[in-house]
Formats: sequence, C-alpha cells, structure tokens
Amino acid sequence: MTPFKLTDELIGQIQLFISEGNNKKLQKLMKELHYADIAEISEELNEEEATYLIKLLDSEKTSDVLAEMDEDIRSAVLNNLSVKEIAEELEELDTDDAADIVGELPDEMAEKVISQIEDREHAEDIVDLLRYDENSAGGLMAKELVQVNENWTVTQCVKEMRAQAENVTRVHSIYVVDNKDRLKGRLSLKDLLTVSTETHIKEVYIPKVDSVHVNEKPEEVAKIMSKYDLEAIPVVDELGRLVGRITIDDIVDVIREEADKDYQLAAGISQDVEADDSIWELTRARLPWLILGLFGGLGAAVIMGSFETIIDNAPEILFFTPLIAAMAGNVGVQSSAIIVQGLANDDLKGSISNRLWKEMLLALLNGLILAALLLLFTWFWKGDFNTAMAISISLIAVIVVAGLIGTFIPLFLDKRNIDPAIATGPFITTSNDIFGILIYFWIAKVILGI
Repeated sequence: MTPFKLTDELIGQIQLFISEGNNKKLQKLMKELHYADIAEISEELNEEEATYLIKLLDSEKTSDVLAEMDEDIRSAVLNNLSVKEIAEELEELDTDDAADIVGELPDEMAEKVISQIEDREHAEDIVDLLRYDENSAGGLMAKELVQVNENWTVTQCVKEMRAQAENVTRVHSIYVVDNKDRLKGRLSLKDLLTVSTETHIKEVYIPKVDSVHVNEKPEEVAKIMSKYDLEAIPVVDELGRLVGRITIDDIVDVIREEADKDYQLAAGISQDVEADDSIWELTRARLPWLILGLFGGLGAAVIMGSFETIIDNAPEILFFTPLIAAMAGNVGVQSSAIIVQGLANDDLKGSISNRLWKEMLLALLNGLILAALLLLFTWFWKGDFNTAMAISISLIAVIVVAGLIGTFIPLFLDKRNIDPAIATGPFITTSNDIFGILIYFWIAKVILGI
C-alpha cells in the first residue's frame, strides 16, 4: 500500500471539482481514500468546501471523517449541518467518538442532537459517557464490547456473542461478568470451542484479567496497556461492574498528546498551542518562560558584576563564561531528560539518594574528561597553567552541580504532583546558568587569589 501524500495538486483538483459541482468525479476520488486521509484533506479546505465534501460522502464514511478531523474544522462543519444530519452521523460512530463530538456542541444543540438519534440504547450510552471527566478512563472508554454471564452455557454464550458482536467493530476480548455485571474474568475462544456445548462459562473462563478504574488517569491507563502489551482493557466502576473498554487506538492518541505536551513544556511553552493559533495565544504560552530567562540572564549579569576584580585582573576568565554557561545548561537538560523519560515510562527504580549518587559519579567522570581537554587547550593557548587549572576545575564543579540539579528537580516536582517535563527546558537551563556562573567565578577567585 502506497502511503498517502497530501499535495497542492490534489487539493487544487478537489477544489476544482467542488467549484464545478462535479460530484461524480469527486465521489470517485474520495472512494479510493481512507477516512483519515479525507480528514487531512478537509483541514486544507475552507469551511464551505469542507462542508460540501462531508455532505457528499455516505454517512458511514462521513462519521469516521468527522471523528478524525481537527476540532476547529469539525466545529465549523457541524455548524453547517442540521441537527438531524449530525444525529445520523453519530449513529454510525462508536460511543466514545460520538460522545467526544457531542461534548463539543453547545448544550442546547447537544440535547436536540441526542433526541434525534433513533437508536435509543446508543443515545443512552453517549449520555452515560458524557458524565465522566474527559481526563479519565471513563471519558476515554467506549461502551461497545462483548460480555457474557458466568452462568450461561456455551450454547447460550455463543448465541449472545453473535448478537453483541454486530455492534462491535473489533472484538479484542470476551469479558465474563456475574449476575450483578461485576467483572469476573475473560473467556478464551480456544476454550470455548473445545468444551461441551452444555458446559457453563464459570467452569472455563480465565479469572485473571487486567482492568482499570473508571476514574483512572489516561496516562496511567497508557502505562498499564504498554507494560502488558494489551490491545484493549476493560473499565470498571466503584462496585467492580464492567462499564466499558478502552482500545489501543485511543491510547495511541493519549500518548501522542502527552508527548506533544511534554515537548512543548521542554521548549518553554506553558500552554497547549498549535502553529495555527492566534498571535495572542502563542504569546501567552511562550512569554512566561521568556521572562524567566530574562531574569535569569539579569541574575547572571549581577553575579558577574560582583566579580569585577577578577575580570579586571584576569580578563581571559571572561572569555570562557559562555562555555561554562552552555555546559551547565546542556548537562542539566541531559540529566533531567533521562529522569523525565524514566518517570513517564514508570521504569525509574531506586531511591532519590541512589539516583543522585549515580548522577554525581557520571557527571564527575564526564567532567574530568572534558576538563582535561580544556586544560590542555587553555594552557597551550594562554600559556598560564593557573588560569587553565582554575577554568578546568570550575568546569568539573559546574558539570557535577548541573547534573545533580537536573536530576533532583524533576524528581522533586514529580513528588509534588507537578509535571516534571517542566524541568527539561528553560527552567533547568536558567537555573544552571546562574549556579554555573556563580561557581565558575568563585572557584577562579579562590585559585587565582584575586
């Protein structure tokens, strides 16, 4: 299968077909494309063109396109659809995707749309999902699944499974519940096919099954599914009742969103923004950390100002200030990035003290190697061993301190339930710049006796 590639020529062709009202050629072109590709195309069209395209497609494909669309584009398209048209699209979607779309609608419109959904059970499931916090397993799950009662016989079980499977796009697992709908385990198809038709499910089901609570954070669900290589995981409520399931495609979205968020935090962007957001929104997201960087730079300038004597008597010390600041920032970011990654993957073992000790030894080794190279270079360049020694020893101390700060801060933030990804960006760089400059000039002053 050739990967889809969005080109200006393709967009131009689609826009031409739309302007000419050439529905036949447009439908033929769309028939060959995946719904995710059509969603990508719609994001390059204007509001009227995207709406025209959506109305032209059959309802089953349109619903999938809407679910994949960017929220802003989808909102604009939905504003151009009638309540009845939106309801028809929602009927084709799984409950989790349908609930996401309904949740974006104004309250009054959402009520009208739900009232127009003909499948009342589907509508009730959507309403049920809307009561959960979107940042929870309940807000992420779908109601479509296959469940069987432990008291059923194999014959009755197969009959019920056939009926339920009609509404499930993909059957990952068969869950077993008791008479109160409490999750008891899962059923193996192999066991189901190799036992007598009169055997009761309670005699053959597997009692061990991984599940998550309805209020569990999506990030924790992602960790569990990743650790145990699960394609789907059941969701239970406070009473242990099976209320839904979360599939791998939803978890991939969670992981991607979390990665985007962490990347922006590491770059010093405090809010979730996109390139197409307004200048004001982008400014609000970037400015706080830029202000922090400004004050950090001012702090470094003040520190350097307090060592004027050294600068006057050994001006070559000043030449290496950018190097010291850069090394402090780089080492700090490296250390914090490893810790943040370990925290995110839940594979960081051992106590904080052990982690700090290991990082100190690592920083010391790196510092000694780099300092030796710097000592030779500076001694050869300036011909002053004392100055070269002062700069090299300072580099070792700065690297060790930067490594410790880069390790400790994300661990400290995580203990305080603050996203440690903050520590991989300007926060670490600025703090290490200040400490690095202070340590550098203080050690130089002691060694040079100025």
